[in-house]
Amino acid sequence: MDIQSKRLIVRTAFFLLFVFAPVFDIFRFDLNLNHFIIFGNAWTLGTESFRSADISNYQILIEMLIYFLLPLLALIAGFIFIARKWGRIYCGWLCPHFSIVELINKLMRQSSGKLSVWDKKLANKQQQDGTQVIPNKKYWVLTVLTALVFAFIWAVALLTYLLPPSEIYSNLLTGNLTINQFRFIAVASFLFSIEFLFARHLFCRFGCAIGLFQSLAWMGNKNAMVIQFDKSRSNECLKCDSSCDIACPMRLKTRSPKRHKFTCTQCLKCVQACNNTKSDKQGLLKL
Repeated sequence: MDIQSKRLIVRTAFFLLFVFAPVFDIFRFDLNLNHFIIFGNAWTLGTESFRSADISNYQILIEMLIYFLLPLLALIAGFIFIARKWGRIYCGWLCPHFSIVELINKLMRQSSGKLSVWDKKLANKQQQDGTQVIPNKKYWVLTVLTALVFAFIWAVALLTYLLPPSEIYSNLLTGNLTINQFRFIAVASFLFSIEFLFARHLFCRFGCAIGLFQSLAWMGNKNAMVIQFDKSRSNECLKCDSSCDIACPMRLKTRSPKRHKFTCTQCLKCVQACNNTKSDKQGLLKL
């Protein structure tokens, strides 16, 4: 099994977790109850006992420290450690948004020969890395439909993180959504559709706080993992069709130095593409 097949399995599993975590009460915040639910347990941090005067100010402070501040600090520290060493590896291997980005990239290329509506030129129908795509306008229907469907899934999933999933899905199936539930799903679906079709790369690069945080941590570590270009063999690129750049789902110039690959997701698609163009020897991109 190659690295991209492993990525697909991991990303699919995490996307399903993202959608169904509220359904199984793995993690969500219930606006009706006004507290978190984690693995089926109410996470109130002792606030209810404090209101009923069952615990003192000192006890509520200890509860907040042990069950909120310390776990939060540990989570942040772990995230920083991973980001400093591997950069946006969460984006490339887990992020449920980036999974949709890659899917729509593929469908858009099949529709128009471009990976984004903003690309100025078409990709070659036959790439030197073995990729062959013959654009067909009929795929536009599937492309737009996919964006709409996943935008709706995202909107509904986000709402179930705030309200009881059983209520939301029941109201959807019976057509009895409240006016506020309908507004949330309609507006969120519309915004996600626009973003998926026209601004998904811009959002990943500049609009995602989690992604930017990872990038900043990664850029600050000189010993972080980075895809390197073998400059001593750069003349071999003269006859290449930039299969590595086309393979990059973030639309980066993959042979650039680290400072120009601020949003690299460590998906390794560029490395695989370069290796495929150099079937007789090692590619020019490597970790």
